[in-house]
Amino acid sequence: MKLWSPRQSAWKGDRFVKKSRFTESQIVAILKEHDATGKTAEICRRHGIHANTLRNWKAKYGCLEVSDVKRLKQLEEENSRLKRIVANQAMDIDALKYINSKNGKLCRAPRRRA
Repeated sequence: MKLWSPRQSAWKGDRFVKKSRFTESQIVAILKEHDATGKTAEICRRHGIHANTLRNWKAKYGCLEVSDVKRLKQLEEENSRLKRIVANQAMDIDALKYINSKNGKLCRAPRRRA
């Protein structure tokens, strides 16, 4: 059994996420090398990755340049930040609706009879 190591995972949001051995720019370079040579087994052996990993990278980063990958990373971070903001606002709205409904029922004055 392997013990947890801080090098192998990182805290992201509310969970630990395994760190990649390769940066996005390195992944793009490996994919360009694969496109140039077309030899999957050789590239996988040289970089120590599995063919499925290469296929997944190609699906995600297939036709992107390094600058595109950096921009994609920024957009993903911004999107997650905005999602957290929307979730917090939705919780605030629900809490205010609940408080307002309780106050509405408790604070009503009795009607006067004519």
